[in-house]
Amino acid sequence: MPKEFGRSARVSSQLQKELAWVIQRELNDPRLGFITVNDVVLTKDLAVAKIYVTVLNADAEGKLANVKLLNQLSPHIRAEVAKRMRLRHISELRFHYDDSFDRGMRVAELLSDTNSSSAD
Repeated sequence: MPKEFGRSARVSSQLQKELAWVIQRELNDPRLGFITVNDVVLTKDLAVAKIYVTVLNADAEGKLANVKLLNQLSPHIRAEVAKRMRLRHISELRFHYDDSFDRGMRVAELLSDTNSSSAD
């Protein structure tokens, strides 16, 4: 019977916290916007981490540029995370944009438009 909250989930959770800290506090790159780390998905062997981020207050081009820059800075970010985590091996970091926030805002906007038009 597998554990409900196994090693992969624990490492993923800790990696998410450390990534958020490093991105917000350690990276001093003015090209980066306000970035939040939404989720970290690890492969079973913990070799690769898919990091889903959201960039606030940026247009579509700015969001993609921030994700591209994070992927370019991933070796540096990985080194900083390695200093903070007590693991023998730190996963390869691959950043992806998480559009769930944008979709949620769009749905909320559509719902408010529907509610305001039905009230008329």
